[in-house]
Amino acid sequence: MKHGDPRERGAALLSVLLLVAVMAVIAALMLERLNLATRLAANGQAMTQARLYATSAETLAMARIKALVDTSQERTVDRSGLLGRDFPLPMPRGSIMARVDDAGNCFNLNSLVEADAQGTLRLRLAGLNQMRALMEGLAIPEAEAAIVTDSIADWIDSDNSPSPNGAEDDSYQGQKIPYRTAGRLIGDVSEIRAVRGMTPQIYERIRPWLCALPGADLSPINVNTLRPDQALLLTMIAPDAIPLDRARGLLAARPPLGWASADDALRGVGGEGAGGVPLNQLQVRSRWFLLTQTVTVDSASVEEQALIDVGVNPPRVAFRTWGDRFSR
Repeated sequence: MKHGDPRERGAALLSVLLLVAVMAVIAALMLERLNLATRLAANGQAMTQARLYATSAETLAMARIKALVDTSQERTVDRSGLLGRDFPLPMPRGSIMARVDDAGNCFNLNSLVEADAQGTLRLRLAGLNQMRALMEGLAIPEAEAAIVTDSIADWIDSDNSPSPNGAEDDSYQGQKIPYRTAGRLIGDVSEIRAVRGMTPQIYERIRPWLCALPGADLSPINVNTLRPDQALLLTMIAPDAIPLDRARGLLAARPPLGWASADDALRGVGGEGAGGVPLNQLQVRSRWFLLTQTVTVDSASVEEQALIDVGVNPPRVAFRTWGDRFSR
């Protein structure tokens, strides 16, 4: 029996070793992809579960809010301490950290305009002055505030004629990436990042004070739910009649059961209409509430904000957004 050439046996062995190496690489890649697919599936399942938890938290929050507003048909008073606090809600496989705020206690960007009988959006001087007063209270220079406020009003209004310090389509279409103004009510506060004069520093400073309610009404400030640290919102409405110190004193003197009317709250400054206080802007009953929640399931985490409307029965979510609102 003749034995083969040793070189042939060596080549065959080398071929086998190469085949084994290739198979090992393929097996390793398959295992890696299987592991990745498993992690992706687990993350997807966790995200789905987190969104379901968020929906459940919305239902719970609406029930709590409805109980709050149903306590009295005349005024909204936070006797139970529901507003402005973080509430942990333990869940299987995760947790929810929820917070409910009066969503009307802010400057409504859409109040910079008002609609006429034909639905045309035009500048509202009262809203413009209020936003400028708010920015002054936040130590934003007057010249910068004038550019930002005029530009936001131009962003919303229906015409294409720029305000003295504002900007319309012509200004934005000359950008490296051209775009146009919205010509409609603002849906999310983050839209104002695109307006002329807005800087990251200004946006960061004013963002906590702003909202975009679904209507062009003046900001419906509720003097019964306004927090002491939000006193600047009262000053914003009428800086001459309600300077910041007086606004803080007014909130400190609020009765335990709240005020029955805005006139009662403003009795020290002459009531509504005195000192430039707009009629019917200050409220004692709330319609809009903001639910902010962070939901964690396993390693997945989602953040949601839901604007809840209690002006209808039963209350409903007017709209919701996902992601940290202060990062948008």
